[in-house]
Amino acid sequence: MSGKDASELPLGAQLLLEMREDIIGGRLLPGTALVESELVKAYNASRNTIREALHQLDREGLATYVRHKGVMVRRLGLAEVRDIFQVRRTLELQAILTSRPLREYQSDRMLDALEAAELAQSREDWRALGTHGLHFHQHIVGLLRSPLFDEFFATVAAQMRLLFSLAPDEEHFQRPWTARDRQIHDLLGAGQRQAAGEAMASYLDDSENRLLDLLSAARPL
Repeated sequence: MSGKDASELPLGAQLLLEMREDIIGGRLLPGTALVESELVKAYNASRNTIREALHQLDREGLATYVRHKGVMVRRLGLAEVRDIFQVRRTLELQAILTSRPLREYQSDRMLDALEAAELAQSREDWRALGTHGLHFHQHIVGLLRSPLFDEFFATVAAQMRLLFSLAPDEEHFQRPWTARDRQIHDLLGAGQRQAAGEAMASYLDDSENRLLDLLSAARPL
């Protein structure tokens, strides 16, 4: 959500950003086959550039090579959920508890994501709501003012999107979070970092537990 303009990056890096954002946006779902010939047309890129991006998605845990099937968008499991939330707690709580008073541009970015999420909710577009929620949390990590963390957390956000797809009822899963995101923003805006950190910790605990429950219910007996 920050750092270099995408147009300044090499073609492979630009394509990686685009494909990662398509995962965050819910346009590439777990189990989707990533066929080179189709990707060449869809992204208007060379086969070599596509292969480079696919290798990087594999390294980031967003795609995987399946024997006799090729490359597919990855399905995540219980271990990945726990690991992702360990990372989220480390970065998001640190970002809040060490943050300076919100600057106007930081607040504006968060509010843009919140307002887009609220609009999506009013339209019952639950996939878009989830995407804007992920962008809000990317802006939270942006408080650390580290391009390296921003880049790393973009992968975490994409992994979270893969987990969202586990919910059989997107409305039931997504509806509670926007109001809680706004509460976190408002506490930060009021300079109440400790309270914002506590609200975020509770948010992450509840989100992790719901995803673990979803995964456990989906596992074969």
